[in-house]
Amino acid sequence: MTREARILIGITLLTVPTIIYGGLTLLGVLTRGAAGVKAPELTALQQSLFRAGHAHAGVLVILSLVLQLALDGARLGPGWTWVARIAAPAAAILVSGGFFGLAFNPSLRWLLYGGAALVALASVTAGVGLLRAL
Repeated sequence: MTREARILIGITLLTVPTIIYGGLTLLGVLTRGAAGVKAPELTALQQSLFRAGHAHAGVLVILSLVLQLALDGARLGPGWTWVARIAAPAAAILVSGGFFGLAFNPSLRWLLYGGAALVALASVTAGVGLLRAL
């Protein structure tokens, strides 16, 4: 594993407690405070957006970790490698933040769209780099 991958994996792993806290908060919302962290009352739409934000955070953090390792084997220029390395964890933050933001302010949907673009950028860049390394 390269030094760069270790740095980004280490930083990304430090975000996992925020996902844990989000899960406990979501548990509090869904159980109306019977379990998890005491949370505010949310509408059905807000609950759905919180579920989506939490699920996407976990999945995209795992994807980010996998992409860091995949980029070690990709044949890309250093600039493109760093773009993909940074875009992957940033996408996890923006997509999940977009869902949470959208629950309260529809104008924050740009976070969701920006994060989706970063997921595509990181995935396609890593995929092309891996195919070029064949």
